[in-house]
Amino acid sequence: MSESSLTTLFDQIGAEKIEELVRAFYPKVYSDPDLSPLFEGDIKEIMRKQRMFLTQFTGGPALYSEEFGPPAMRQRHLPFEITPLRAQCWLRCMREAFAEVGLDQHPAGVFFYSRLQQVAGIMINSD
Repeated sequence: MSESSLTTLFDQIGAEKIEELVRAFYPKVYSDPDLSPLFEGDIKEIMRKQRMFLTQFTGGPALYSEEFGPPAMRQRHLPFEITPLRAQCWLRCMREAFAEVGLDQHPAGVFFYSRLQQVAGIMINSD
């Protein structure tokens, strides 16, 4: 087994790139008329949670779980109406953020984005 096969997405992308992604993503979300109603509250706290989640999601330290318990993202988002349209809007914002920070050109970026596409599909809870 080669050493590269033992690395995580987090190892390949790094904390700095996740920080850049979160900073690029949320202005897009807040300017999207279909998504912005879902994001109430302190944007800094929302971004902090997303940064923690993405760190853990990519195989980095379990920051999210250490503070909030298991992610259980579908369950945590049940109070919000997540339609197929909203899932697509979320993915569009994420794809644009990936491009903005260069993750679309990163070797691990394609796999990372495909994992997020799976998450978006799982989150749909309403027509």
